[in-house]
Amino acid sequence: MAITVTDINKLRQQTGAGMMDCKKALEESNGDFEAAVDFLRKKGAKVAANRADRDAKEGVVLSKITADKKTAIVVSVNCETDFVAKNADFIQFAETVATIALTKLPSSIDALKALPYNNEITVADKFMEQVGKIGEKIDIGYYNVINAEQVVGYIHPGNRLAVAIGFNKKVSDEVAKNVAMQAAAMAPVAIDKDDVDKDTINRELEIAREVIRAEGKSEDMVEKIALGKLNKFYKDSTLLNQEFFIDNKLTVRQYLQGIEKDLTVLALKRYSLS
Repeated sequence: MAITVTDINKLRQQTGAGMMDCKKALEESNGDFEAAVDFLRKKGAKVAANRADRDAKEGVVLSKITADKKTAIVVSVNCETDFVAKNADFIQFAETVATIALTKLPSSIDALKALPYNNEITVADKFMEQVGKIGEKIDIGYYNVINAEQVVGYIHPGNRLAVAIGFNKKVSDEVAKNVAMQAAAMAPVAIDKDDVDKDTINRELEIAREVIRAEGKSEDMVEKIALGKLNKFYKDSTLLNQEFFIDNKLTVRQYLQGIEKDLTVLALKRYSLS
């Protein structure tokens, strides 16, 4: 059957694929729109498979919170190039994925991909369409959820870094933003020293020991100095023990306790594109 420009434009509006791709899809499916959409998805899947070994290190990182300020998500929709990451349509696609994640709160990336994107396709199907349209590897690089008495989300300008912070009680918008910006700027690995995983502690100690030995210190001093360096690591790399970026005479813990004695941070998720 004859494929008209109107048919092609309709399919383009529906899928976002290029004009020639839509024309070929309609020709291959004899004008059947559903079959044409499937054809385009298959093309997207093929492109995705061909680019599976490519690095998707660019993208859009977003944080969103629920209306009651008790739940927050951080999600990264990744692509291969900065050019695509800055495209308005791609940013809107990432925003839609983040909204779906916040609304449904799936338990994992795979569960998020299995959710409906709209009434017709899943999130995973939409990713395949985007691969077919853009020609780059596109995927969800990170997804996490926090729950607390009050949460805050912060997206650093440029959409390459986002943070979600959970507090044990309600705080002002100013306090919430200050702590979120602290986490964004200072990249803590954990909330407090007891939250640092054992592998990280062992790695820091081993590095410290090697440095100390290379400096010619006696072996009976190595462990003592290494523990001192570990304490310095806790001060630099755990949120509550870091110097507060607005007033370096205070730690973040002291800043929070100055507002309310038992005020603290219970949850932290931070993701940044390298």
